[in-house]
Amino acid sequence: MNIDREIFIAWMERIIERIEIADKKLERLTKQQNCLDGDQLLDNQDLMFLLKVSPRTLQRYRSKGILPYIKLDDGRCYYKASDVHQMLRNK
Repeated sequence: MNIDREIFIAWMERIIERIEIADKKLERLTKQQNCLDGDQLLDNQDLMFLLKVSPRTLQRYRSKGILPYIKLDDGRCYYKASDVHQMLRNK
């Protein structure tokens, strides 16, 4: 089965176009996933890396009310970037 060169190029261009569309959609989804009310959300790992603290220190901050957090049904904690900035300014 021979495919005409022009037909092949047209199909390849369509495939590339579809991949680019899918890539843009994925990029939009990943950006939306880490935001709440327009504010970036950080998880425990992100915060431990940024603040250079241990998981126990984060737990202490949560327990004492020093750092507001959002807890999901599956037990994961997230922190608003604005709350983290506010905590750092207050200390």
